[in-house]
Amino acid sequence: MKIAVIGTGNVATENYLPWFAAQTGIHLGCLDNNADRARAASGKFGGHSFATSAELIAWRPDAAFVLTNEMWHYDAGLPLIEAGLPRVLFEKPLVAAKGQAHVSEADFGQGKTLLQLAAKTGTEVAMLFNYRFFDQTITARRIVAERNFGKLVNLSGKIHYACWSHCIDLVHHFGGTTATITALEGATEHQGQGIVARDVVAAFTLENGATGTLIGTAGLKWQHPLFELILTFEGGRLHMRDIDGDLEILDGSTRIQERITTVRDASRWQHYTASFHKALTAYLDAVGTGKPAPVSGVDGLRELQFEAALRRSIAENRPVQIAREFPL
Repeated sequence: MKIAVIGTGNVATENYLPWFAAQTGIHLGCLDNNADRARAASGKFGGHSFATSAELIAWRPDAAFVLTNEMWHYDAGLPLIEAGLPRVLFEKPLVAAKGQAHVSEADFGQGKTLLQLAAKTGTEVAMLFNYRFFDQTITARRIVAERNFGKLVNLSGKIHYACWSHCIDLVHHFGGTTATITALEGATEHQGQGIVARDVVAAFTLENGATGTLIGTAGLKWQHPLFELILTFEGGRLHMRDIDGDLEILDGSTRIQERITTVRDASRWQHYTASFHKALTAYLDAVGTGKPAPVSGVDGLRELQFEAALRRSIAENRPVQIAREFPL
């Protein structure tokens, strides 16, 4: 299987390329706007390095991974889809020309353009939302199903912008499509991990009738939990905290509060890396068997749809009907 990696920065060299290199039957090809960095990556992890998109496309990879900074996703992914490569996977978010804390309506438009073009060229677009593959997320989904918790009733979250698009995806993963959103923006800019942005707070409804609120901020300390989500279902409640945090379960059929804790012999970032490995395993299993990607390009566009509607609500100081104003 030929795997192309476009963008060989830290995310690629820490979470993707080591895993690819450890698998059998994978032939790697690397492309980066810094040719020396691409050559260094191929030298360390094996495979070829390419000087241009045209060279990489001519190699005809089975799947291409767009792992550049999110500000370059559109430019990096467009020629791959235009060429009709069979599968193109994007890191999150799908498009973010000004960075992940500043997604705009224009980003949604470019994301939609990529997917419309992919439908014409026959390219399957996929996303790498690895938070779906955290142990606590997988366990939470299993508990909801096994204990018949029923529909999501409401949810709330406090989220560092580094985790923002992932947690919006988790809203959709647990609750389905969002319907209406009203949002506000704070007056003060906060800074953390290279992100400078004002806080946002969003109140929204989902198509299943659930309600929710999310706060996005760069003001959370990096050593503390980077996100907290509380999901209330008809039959119980779940509390999720951070990449390696505890999962608290309040089952309405009992009088017991349960807490599931990951083992403490692994760090937050080891859990983080493990989630990539599980996500990549699921994706390459789909590639190898010809099945649809586990996380689709539409999932990525739906995340941008939420953020575009949020920005319009802030700008125009009104509720936004998401599907009507930003159809997929």
